[in-house]
Formats: sequence, structure tokens, C-alpha cells
Amino acid sequence: MNPTDASAEDTLDLQLPEEFVALFRGAGNEAGRAAEHGPADLLDRLADWGPGATTAGVLRLVPVDLDRDTALVARWMNDPAVAAYWELAGPPSVTEEHLRAQLAGDGRSVPCVGTLDGAPMSYWEIYRADLDPLARYCPVRPHDTGVHLLIGDEADRGRGLGTELLRAVADLILAARPACTRVLAEPDVRNETSVAAFLGAGFRQTAVVDLPGKRAALMVRERAAREPS
Repeated sequence: MNPTDASAEDTLDLQLPEEFVALFRGAGNEAGRAAEHGPADLLDRLADWGPGATTAGVLRLVPVDLDRDTALVARWMNDPAVAAYWELAGPPSVTEEHLRAQLAGDGRSVPCVGTLDGAPMSYWEIYRADLDPLARYCPVRPHDTGVHLLIGDEADRGRGLGTELLRAVADLILAARPACTRVLAEPDVRNETSVAAFLGAGFRQTAVVDLPGKRAALMVRERAAREPS
């Protein structure tokens, strides 16, 4: 869902319906074991996923460090092209609050800086879509994993880099999370550039979903799209 929608229930506060919880118990859902094994279990130790290959360089997802990354991410959030969809423009404290809420949570959403050949150039949120409020608005499966992406600098936009990055990150998710069969995203339907990037990266649009704060294109990449039959 829109990560900044003030009217939506916060991802970290989601209470799933009992019948939905029962489904995950039967499927071996890890959320029930989080207290025992730690929050990293929810996304299979994202910090250890390793690099992803793109034609533009080596991509790495580096979990956010508030002291190191807040000013940079805040600068990106204040770019008008980004602010139109993320709605986090303002002083660094606005971005810090958004990041801190995830870092203080149970590990179901991890904010990351994406580096390309070591240079920070994108911001990501990798999240458990099955544990997100998104699950109230469209069908999800146990361990479905969602992505939010912004490319930081204008010079890196409009040249197909988003497609490269999304393909690489989807591959990383499916390689690192054996229980995950689908990667999901829900860009604003008005953001035609973003929707096109997902399509180019092997996602398909399965629905248009009315979410609190936006009308979203539900984008899905199946494991079968990565692994040949």
C-alpha cells in the first residue's frame, strides 16, 4: 500500500482476521515464531541476500541506518517527482519518522538503500505483503513479498534503469525466500512510468485495486517467471 497514507492503518499495527491467521498457521507462517527467532526471520535475513546483477552494475540492498542514510533519503523524498507519490516531502524529521517506524517494528518491512557498484542511488521497502494492510484489499498468499521503489536522482530516471533494478530485486527475493512464490507491488495507476518498469521486469498487472489514498495497479511476478519449466 501507499507507505505514507495517513488514513490507512499502519503496516506495523495490522491485526489479521482469525481465519487469515489460521491459513498461515497451516502453511507454516513464520510470523508466529518471530518472538522466538527474531524479526529477521520474516524476510529471511535480508541483509545477507548478497548482490544482484544488472547491466548497469552490481546492485546491493543495504538496510537503512538512520544516522547514515536519513539525510540522503530525505533529499530524495523532496524531489517533486518523488513527493507526488511518496508524500514525504519536508524536513529530515519527516523521513526519519517514516524510517524509524519500520526499523522499530517486527521485521515485516525493511527499508533499504540500493547501491549500484557501491554508490547509493535508490530507496526500497521490502515487505511481507501477506502481513500488510494490502491483504485486506486483494488476495494474497503466504509469504508473498512486496516492493516499493524510488530512484533517487533525476539523472538515473527515464533510461530503463528501473526495469533493471526491479528485475534484479525480484530475482533476489525469489532466490533468498524459498517459501515465497510471488513478488507483489502496487504502484499508483497514474504513475505510468512505474507501471511500465514493472511490466518490463517480468511483472504482470492482475487488477486495479482501490486502496486508502490511491488507486493502485496490482503487479505480480510469479516464481515461474524466473525459473524455466
